[in-house]
This record gives sequence, C-alpha cells and structure tokens, in this order.
Amino acid sequence: MKNIVKAIIISAGVLSFSACSDFLDQTSPSEQTGQTVYESTYYTGLAVNKIYGGLTQDQTYSQYIPIVWGTNSDCELVDGLGADATNTSNERGNMNYNANPGWGNIAKLWDALYGIIENANLVIEGIEGSSLAQSGGSDQKTMLRYKGEALTLRAMVYFDLVRFFGDVPLKLESSKADLSNAYLAKTDRDEIMDQLISDLEEAIDYLPWAGEVSTYTTEHITKGYAHSLLANIALTRGGWAIREKAKEGYVTATENSDPTYPTQRCNDATRKSLYELALTHLSAVISNGTHKLNPSVENEWYLLNQRKLDENYRENIFEIPMGLGVSSELGYTVGVRINGASAKYGAKGNSSGKLKLTAPFFWSFDKNDLRRDITCANLQLKETNGVLKEEMVGNTPFGIYCGKWDIRMMSEEWRQAAIATGNAKWMSGINVVRMRYPQILLMYAEVMNELAGPDGSYAGSAGMTARQALSAVHCRAFDYDNKADAEAYIAAIPADKDVFFNAIVDENAWELAGEGFRKFDLIRWNLLSKKIDEFKELYKDQMENEYPEKIYFNYTDESKTVIDMSSVTWYKAPDSETAKKYDDNKGFFGAERTDSKQTQLLTNLPSIASGLNASVKNRYLMPIASTTISASNGKLHNSYGYSD
Repeated sequence: MKNIVKAIIISAGVLSFSACSDFLDQTSPSEQTGQTVYESTYYTGLAVNKIYGGLTQDQTYSQYIPIVWGTNSDCELVDGLGADATNTSNERGNMNYNANPGWGNIAKLWDALYGIIENANLVIEGIEGSSLAQSGGSDQKTMLRYKGEALTLRAMVYFDLVRFFGDVPLKLESSKADLSNAYLAKTDRDEIMDQLISDLEEAIDYLPWAGEVSTYTTEHITKGYAHSLLANIALTRGGWAIREKAKEGYVTATENSDPTYPTQRCNDATRKSLYELALTHLSAVISNGTHKLNPSVENEWYLLNQRKLDENYRENIFEIPMGLGVSSELGYTVGVRINGASAKYGAKGNSSGKLKLTAPFFWSFDKNDLRRDITCANLQLKETNGVLKEEMVGNTPFGIYCGKWDIRMMSEEWRQAAIATGNAKWMSGINVVRMRYPQILLMYAEVMNELAGPDGSYAGSAGMTARQALSAVHCRAFDYDNKADAEAYIAAIPADKDVFFNAIVDENAWELAGEGFRKFDLIRWNLLSKKIDEFKELYKDQMENEYPEKIYFNYTDESKTVIDMSSVTWYKAPDSETAKKYDDNKGFFGAERTDSKQTQLLTNLPSIASGLNASVKNRYLMPIASTTISASNGKLHNSYGYSD
C-alpha cells in the first residue's frame, strides 16, 4: 500500500487511492460521482477498500502506531537512552514522555488518522443515502456489511486518537464545501467512547464472522473484531485516565494523580455496567468458537512472519493487510536484527532499532515458558568474511530485540524482495495484528475477576471462570513436559481478587510485549508509572545480585554459525572447568557490576521514561502538534502543561 493520504486539520478529503495487498488491489473509484459509487455494491466496496488503504501508511499502522506510539511501558522501550531520551526532535525523546508539540510526526499521525475518518464518514453517509441499503435482498446485506466495516474502522481509529491525545475533535460527518464543519473543538473522550460503543453495537448486526462470507478472512473487519474492539473500549472507558480538569462525580486516583490534571475514572456503578458490557461481547467471541488459541505459540508467529493467515484457529482476530515491498516495517524497524549487509539477506540488513525489551522482563519469564525466546532476542545476525553468523549482543539490558518478528522465519519471497531493494529500507509486508484471541481471554479473565472473583460465575459469561481463561493463555506457552508445572502455577494463585488481578497483569506482559498494547492497558489500570518504577528497581537489584557477568553457549553446527539456545547459561555461569567445555561466551548483564563507568545503571536507566512525572504527574498523552493548533482557527489548544 502506498502513501496516499494527505489530510489538513481534520476536514481534508482524499483525492486518490492506491493499494497493493491482494484483496485491496482494485481500480480506484475516484472517477465516479458519489451518487454513482453508492448505487453500486462494486464501487462501494472500492470506497471501503480506500479506508483500509489509509491503515497502511507509514504515518499510521505500517510504522508509527505498532512500533513507536505504543512505547514506553515497563517492558518495552523506544530506542532512546541517555541524552537521546530528551531529544524531542525524534521519537526517542517524545516516547520517553519528554514530548514536544513541534515534533513533526505528531501532525503527520493526526492528519493521517483524520484522513481515514473522513473516508469512513463518506462511506457511511453514502450507504445511508443509497437506495441499495433499503432494497432488501443480497444488495442490502452487502451494503450494510460495508457500513459495518466503515463504522468499525472509524471506531478503531478514534480509539487510538483518544489513547494518544485524550480529548480530540469528534467528527461524524464528511467535510462540507463551505467549511462549516472544518474547525471543531475537542470532545470529552468519554463522550467519544460512548459514541464508538454505540456505533459498534450497530456494526455488529451487519458484519459476518470470519469465514462466514468467502472473502471475509481475518484481513477484513468481522463480527469478532467488532465485539473485541467494543469490549476493549468499554474497559478503557471504565478505566483510569488523566483529565484536562477534574470531572464531577468521578473517582480521583490516590496514586499518580496530578493536582491540576487529575487521573480519574467513572463512578463504581458506571464502571460495573461497562465491565458487564465488556463481558457480553467477550463472551460472544468465546462462545461462537470462530476464534481459538493456536495450540502452538511458535506456529502462530511463524505463520505471521510467513505472511500466511491462520485459517485453522484464526487466533489473530483482525490483521491489517500489508503489501510485500510496499508497507509494514515489522521485521525491519522491530525484530531480530541483521547487522549490515549479507549475501543471504541483501545489502541493507535491517534497523531493528525502534522498540527494545528489558532485562527484568526477560528475567520475569518462567525458564520453560516458550514465549521468552520467541519474544526476547539477545542475538543478532552479522556477516563477517562472507559468513553469516548468529552472535550474542552482550550487556544490553535495555536493548533486547523483540524476536516476534524474525527474519529467519520469513518467506523466500520476502528474502528476494529484501535483496532486490538494495541499500534502501525494505518493507516486509507482514500484517499488523490489531487483536489476538489471547487478548480476549485476558480481558475476559480481568472482567470475570472483577465481577465474580477468580473462580466465580456470572450471568452472561461464556461459562468459563477467570482462572480458566488465564490458564488457557498461560499453559499454551509450555510444552507437554512442562504443562503440569504451568497448571500448578495457575492453581496456586490465591482466590483473592487483587492477587489474581496482579497475575493477569503479569500474563499480559508475557503474552503481548512488543505488540503495542501493554502501555495502554497499564494506563487504564493506572499502573504505568508504578510498573516503570518497579522495573527500574528490579534492574538495580538483579544487576547486583542475579545477572551473571558472562553467559556460555554452544553452537548447533561445526562452523559455529547457529547458537543452540537451549545450551545458554542465562541464569548462572558455570564453574571454570565446565566453562571450558562450551563453544563460546559473551559478557552479559552482570558485567555492569564491574564496569567502571556503569553507563547502563547511572546514565541509561534514569533516562528511561524520564518525562512521565517530570512536570505533570502521569503525563503519558502526546501534545497536539503546533502546526495543527495554528491551523485550527482558534478551536484547539494543548493541555497537561504543554504549550501550543
């Protein structure tokens, strides 16, 4: 998918459309009049595809959102440490919460997302005014299905705008020629989310489940995603959020709340109703059975890297379809690193530079949890003297690569495309996943725990307790020989609501780290600041007392190019005699103890998320761009201590 959207403020129209993903590869309807488009199911389908096309821009879901805007959390960091963490001219400073309204990418994201919303509004209005939408029969069903897609895509984009910026303009109609609706003030985010919930309730009635209509794979908006998104919005609506000013009747947090810009959530009765609403929609997904856990966590990530849909389990409920060589930086800007040129992968290598994971997060996994080595890659690939070799990266406790996107699992088609790109950035074409079934189970466990405790039942549930839902996610990540230990871990969690909630928070990190979701869950739980502080203290303690100074390992081959990951002495260095039997070794996180400069401890660690509480407590929201404010005709202004 090529960059095709250039929006101004929030009212810009889109003049052209181009697409490169298979089902999006269609002729543009731009030569048709609006009336003609929406009196044809064919052309209406192309107009809907234009909305999907906006999701594949670098400024939206091809790069910015899945890789950059979901950092920093307690386990995911943008690649900005030390002095870089305050550099507000790029993502390094901005995502360390030292944000600046002058950073150009803020306006690019804002414009692109509102461009998508404009296209969605055009489709919704066009369908509502079409005779086909009232015609009865298959044409009406098709048109309403398209409307359901447009409503859901608009809701997804608005939800992200709210999570990034807080209160934003709500525009539910297309732009008028006289510019009477071009300049809009902010709408309270709770009103926005209430509207999104209403829209999704309508959309659900129109949409099929994945596979019900032959072309509706998980690359399309389906009933499963609409249910899932609604539940996520309901939980966010009932969760904590920093406010421009205190709201009457809301509960103010006792921790991480600013006196001027308080962190609040709705009253307990409203919150309970929102949790019940979420339960209804989560239960619908679980009970329907269209989406399930792939029994093999390794296979699920292999399929994604191969650019193949999981048609057996449909664990990924919605994947934004990307185009090989055209869109998606998963595997390039985040993933296992190829350090420089190689004969196998081409002249460029990859960046793998934006998103990194942390040593305490790596340390938090059970040693037998398969997700540890899938998620955390302490190695890179580098060609030396014509030999491509896996090599450990050493003492990088805040620079662990996210291995979920792994060039070693990508297809031959991708490899040839990377080679053909030469010395330029290559685009992987890997789909961006917006909802996975494990998220459904974790949200369900959270809701059931809140309403009924770990082991209770509740009206409207899917017949599963919170503990059973958590167990399904956790135990999937262990092989047969270690399954009993995983089950024992779940069984041993006390039947205490608060203790069980903490177990859900832990599982959320183990399952979802690197995917751009963790930060927003921590925010609605009012745990972002607390968990970042905990991670910093954990690093200090583990560095002093637990991390070995060296790790030792063997290779799987005589040429010593592929590391045997099962041999790595992660947790304890062997004695001197045993150490001699290993093929190789590398300095590790514990080397910081004897490093005279202690750069990781004294410089890098304090810089991480350094702006979160520096001027305004819990200031995780981004400012509106200065250029957007200046073009808003006086309607928009920044809050939370940001200047205009």
